[in-house]
This record gives sequence, structure tokens and C-alpha cells, in this order.
Amino acid sequence: MTDMQVNPPFRLAYVPGVTPGKWARVWVERLPDVPLDLVAVPSTDGERTVREGAVDAGLVRLPVDKDVLSAIPLYTESTVVLFPKDHWLAAAEEVALDDLAEEVVFHPLDDTLGFTADTLPGRPAIARPDTTADAVELVAANVGVLLVPQSLARLHHRRDLTYRPVLEAPQSQVALSWPQERTTDLVEEFIGIVRGRTVNSSRGRGAGAAAEAQQKAQPKKAAAQRKPQQQSQKPKPKPKPAAGGRGGAAARRGKPKRRS
Repeated sequence: MTDMQVNPPFRLAYVPGVTPGKWARVWVERLPDVPLDLVAVPSTDGERTVREGAVDAGLVRLPVDKDVLSAIPLYTESTVVLFPKDHWLAAAEEVALDDLAEEVVFHPLDDTLGFTADTLPGRPAIARPDTTADAVELVAANVGVLLVPQSLARLHHRRDLTYRPVLEAPQSQVALSWPQERTTDLVEEFIGIVRGRTVNSSRGRGAGAAAEAQQKAQPKKAAAQRKPQQQSQKPKPKPKPAAGGRGGAAARRGKPKRRS
């Protein structure tokens, strides 16, 4: 008994706040014989993980090094400010950056919005938190507020915190990225999935599988079309003569009845 050949997996990195589930489900439907490994990486490691070849591709936040990596922007996130539920900002539906002038605004080392010491609104904290998760804990302690993409506010949801959209704030853009020199058929397949291509219009491995399946289905389709035509050529049954009476008997003999 021989062992079944197992294809190597397609490894896909993703950073916090990105949810690859919908694309992963399509992958499983189209390429059930190729395992998909989802690799969660910190926001600060997304580009490096893809660039160093630890994965085949990654769902990362822009910018990336365009000299080495290809990238397809997927969507741009709204920016929100996170604060305790009893904070005065909770009375507003939207917040302007100027509204944060007197607030301590945390600037974590894994910031995803590209703020600098000069562009960060509000008053800087004494020290920068190591991570967004650490900054969220400080916000919950009512020490200050935090600007983040909306997906990260949802990821770090707490019952004692809430958030509001911030007008004219920098935004984070999520992209599919991969090494330029390794644009494989499987990478093309995933590109087709995130772009919403059907399996027939895909350029990757699944396109060939779809074409092969279509070719196999054509003889069956042709046979199904011929079958009704063959049935229609069968001779129709002759109607039965009326039963009973002498006329009926004469009709059965094939002779007309004479009148005397």
C-alpha cells in the first residue's frame, strides 16, 4: 500500500486586525488538495516575514518595500479613538483631532497609523507602550486615549471601553503582499481569490483544474443532449381499435362490413 502524496502547504501570514477567514474558505473549496497554513504575526513583523520568505504571501499593512515586494491594496480602515465609556468624548458621534489637544494620546511602538512625535495629536505620554495591547490596558486605567484602526479597537474589545471615528486622521491600508521573484501559480490563485475572480477566470492552478473539469463534463453533456433526440425517433404506437360490436370485429380482421 503506497502513501498518498501530500502537497506542501501555502503559508499565508496575517497581522492583527486582519481576518482572512472568508478568503481561506474559498481556498479550501477551490484547492482542497493544497493545505492553507495561516500564520499570525505581529504588526511590526508582517513585512519582514514576507520579505524573508518565511511565508508565501501575507496580509499586511502598508507601506512595504516596493523594490522587493509586490502588493495589492485591499481596503482602507477607518481610524477611531479608544477611551473609557464614562469619558467626555462618549457624548460625541465623531471626534476631530483638535478635540484631543488636551488629552494624553498613547503612541505604542507597534503603531499602525504612521504617527511621529511631531504629528501625534494631544499630549504625549511619559513613555511609549511596547504594544497596542499594553496601550489598551493604560486606556482602561483612564490614563489617556489611543488612536487605532477600527479593526484593532474591535480586536481589543473591553466592556469598559468604547470608541468613536476620528475625522481627517491618518488611516491604515491592508494589502496582499508577496516577494516579486516568487509569483507562483499558488500566489496567483490567492490573488484571484482576494480580487473576487471566479474559478474560470482565475490565472492560477485552480484555472487549469476548472478547465479540466469542464472538458470532462462536455461528453456527458453531449450525451444528455442526444438522448431526448433518440427517444423522439421511436415509432409511435398504433391506436387500439374500439372494443365491442360486430363493427369492432370487422375492424380487427381488416375488412369493411358489407351492407345487405
